Amino acid sequence: MELTGLGALSGIGDAVKDRNSIADNFDTFLQILTTQLKNQNPLEPMDTNEFTNQLVQFSSVEQAVKTNENLETLLRINTASMATAAVSYIGKSITAQGVTSTLENGTASWSYSATKPVDNAFITIRDKNGSVVFSEERSLTKANGVYTWDGRRSDGAVAAGGTYTISITGSAADGTTIPVKTAFGGVVNGVDLTGTEPILLVGERRVNLSSVQSIGQNTQ
Repeated sequence: MELTGLGALSGIGDAVKDRNSIADNFDTFLQILTTQLKNQNPLEPMDTNEFTNQLVQFSSVEQAVKTNENLETLLRINTASMATAAVSYIGKSITAQGVTSTLENGTASWSYSATKPVDNAFITIRDKNGSVVFSEERSLTKANGVYTWDGRRSDGAVAAGGTYTISITGSAADGTTIPVKTAFGGVVNGVDLTGTEPILLVGERRVNLSSVQSIGQNTQ
């Protein structure tokens, strides 16, 4: 199990420091104002309108900083909530949007979905360098199903284990295009919390939490 970036959840926002600073400046301003009023020339009284305007400006800035502080607090709460949700995925089996799967024990699988069965599906599998290792044309008799590759390259050789990507271009018998979406499954073994969105670690793959389509118990 791997967890990274937890320290990012415990930081104190800059808005708190800004609010403390403006509060200190406001206190100083009041002290200066009081001193000036006490020592002003009775025959030439100070213009209080200017000080009133400054008081209003200080109040507006203080309210703005307070608003930023509240927003930052909400952001930290939301980040902590997402992190808690992401950590709960560790050890679970997930299905997520994507084209990458891992060739393990001689097979790699992808889930696919289309609006209807695909008469002509051109399937291409590439290695991590983008080179085509296998391709075929076949029909997909079900609109939703699982495509499993046996790890055999187009030349008949056995491909090395690792990550591979798939692309499926579908069309009906009359030639009209049928969009095909793909997804992959795996067991979450870690979480990366260093970014703005938690990243689930599934073997060598990095999966955005927002791309997860389903979650279940690991039956392996």
